[in-house]
Amino acid sequence: MTTPLADFLRAYAASGAARLHMPGHKGRGPLGCEAWDLTEISGADSLYEAAGVIARSEENAAALFGSAATFYSTEGSTQCVKAMLFLALQNRPAGTPPVVLAARNVHKSFVHAAALLDFEPVWLWPEESVSLCACPVAAEGLDRALSALDAPPAAVYITSPDYLGNMADIPALAEVCRRYKTPLLVDNAHGAYLRFLEPSRHPLDLGADLACDSAHKTLPVLTGGAYLHIAKTAPAAFRENARAALALFGSTSPSYLTLASLDLCNGYLSEDYSVRLAEAVRHLEALGKTLSANGWQVEPSDPLRLTLRAPAGLTGLDLADRLRRGGAECEYADRDFLVLMTTPENTPEDLARVSAALGENRAPAAPAVSLPLARGERALSIREALFAPQESVPAEESLGRVCGAPTVGCPPAVPIAVSGERIGPEALALFRCYGVKRVDVLKSEN
Repeated sequence: MTTPLADFLRAYAASGAARLHMPGHKGRGPLGCEAWDLTEISGADSLYEAAGVIARSEENAAALFGSAATFYSTEGSTQCVKAMLFLALQNRPAGTPPVVLAARNVHKSFVHAAALLDFEPVWLWPEESVSLCACPVAAEGLDRALSALDAPPAAVYITSPDYLGNMADIPALAEVCRRYKTPLLVDNAHGAYLRFLEPSRHPLDLGADLACDSAHKTLPVLTGGAYLHIAKTAPAAFRENARAALALFGSTSPSYLTLASLDLCNGYLSEDYSVRLAEAVRHLEALGKTLSANGWQVEPSDPLRLTLRAPAGLTGLDLADRLRRGGAECEYADRDFLVLMTTPENTPEDLARVSAALGENRAPAAPAVSLPLARGERALSIREALFAPQESVPAEESLGRVCGAPTVGCPPAVPIAVSGERIGPEALALFRCYGVKRVDVLKSEN
């Protein structure tokens, strides 16, 4: 597969042209990558008006992902989440309210989008919660929630995989959304690679209308590289307005280094990536079996993640310290879980370090403890609260106060309190559970 953007950057770097344009380093510097770091000069195209090398590179990505169109972001899925929501709200039926039905375990960017776009989220809550990182949604629950609304929402929004690696039943959820004629948006930040499994488990192939992937999380792409995907069955307006939606939330100076890495990744994916991915999945499955045999509790997760539940007497943070002493660093740890994220770039030696560092576990399994659901009373809209004057107070003194900035243990996760919600006793219990010491609340009028 061609790499038109990287080819242009390589040729320009080799040309020796006098750079009488931005950036100020003029192609020279200590990092060694400055020669490829450009601005929108002639021939380099422009991300939000792409018609040349960037447009051709995005067409290559669309072919790889089987989308109607794929657009690049250099500001991660954060930019794409906001663009997806903008597109859904902009194209909702005339006269319908700006409402999005969303599983509660959202990334902070969703809450910020609610403030910027001034829409109302209606939350989908889990029937039972054992971790703020998870919010399973069943098709039956989605059907009940949609039927309870006066009008179909602008979109249904879910996060899959979640931070622990749980994956939603997207085909079943998509079927419910089709019945109610509402688009399904999926924050697939942690699952760009899912397209290249056999068979594909990518949200677009399972029925989503819009999906965003953080390419940099699971593919060999520089930090910030991401995709906004439009399904072939999605309304044409989504594709036609996607660049404008991304431009609304993005810098006018996107990183050409990040764009080049997205471009080069197309070539990487088009070669033997599926074979290497399958091998990586087998290696991780083997590690999971070894850890299980050694007494560790391995949780179900997506194929490139390994999630351990901490046994009695230990926390996930303790396990992370063990790994660190053994020369390995985890993706995430809290009191209950340890999460490892792998890719085909990890070596068998990397995985061997995990097994050696953790050793055997002789402690009994820790029971899953149900967490309270902090369904805070809504006092203000997210927009009103997030833009209002705020102050930071000790979490223990926040009872009855209105949340200012959202309080999240780890993104994406169930916010303990969302902007505009009144903080109740359940939220205080979760603050204690997750070690939250201070909370941003609206300033008191007294």
